[in-house]
Amino acid sequence: MNPRTPRPRLATLVGLLLGLGALASAQGPAPKVLLCLGDSLTAGYGLDESQAWPALLEQRLRTSLPGWKVVNGGASGDTSSEALARLDWLLRTRPRAAFVCLGANDGLRGLPLPVLKRDLGGILRRLKAAGAAVYLAGMDLPTNFGADDRRDFKALFPALAAQEGVDLMPFLLEGVAGRPELNLADGVHPNAEGQRRVAASVESFLVDRLRPLGPLRGNGSAAPKILRRREDLEPRP
Repeated sequence: MNPRTPRPRLATLVGLLLGLGALASAQGPAPKVLLCLGDSLTAGYGLDESQAWPALLEQRLRTSLPGWKVVNGGASGDTSSEALARLDWLLRTRPRAAFVCLGANDGLRGLPLPVLKRDLGGILRRLKAAGAAVYLAGMDLPTNFGADDRRDFKALFPALAAQEGVDLMPFLLEGVAGRPELNLADGVHPNAEGQRRVAASVESFLVDRLRPLGPLRGNGSAAPKILRRREDLEPRP
């Protein structure tokens, strides 16, 4: 056998490996996922999902903090209990961070505050156990609710954030709620301009908190499952 015959094969293998290495380098690391977990205020009720603040936030982060993918985990009508029930499925996105924006429907339906605190606390703990950095948005009730009810409801969020050791954005709809020009005709859900205002506020709150976060441990280079359509929020058998 000619001892030189293996050399072309070796050269071909080396070239292939170099090519694969260049391809992997070009593709870059898997994105870090920010899961925005909420209800209709997050889902973008009445608008196209591309107009909802999580989609607008992702656009903003491309400039201010590249390497992040924002997953809109909002489902209209969800209470904290219902969001907790679908959380394990949403964790398939393997979020590096999670922004929890729940509680509005609990308040509107008059559900007991201890139940809201229990379920919302369960969500925060489950996300932390999955390795995500967790942040919480405060909520408020409409002005037609009694002053005592509004006070007690608003106070739950900072108290829970302190209890669970997570940073709190005091109010998701700051500067948007109660302004007719920034909301749909129902007076509750932000319109397209209101969504842009919320995206800017959320970016200001999150960007410096997300900046130091590295990749999620234990995931290697595997890409996360990214939800792309509203139907993706429903588990498949």
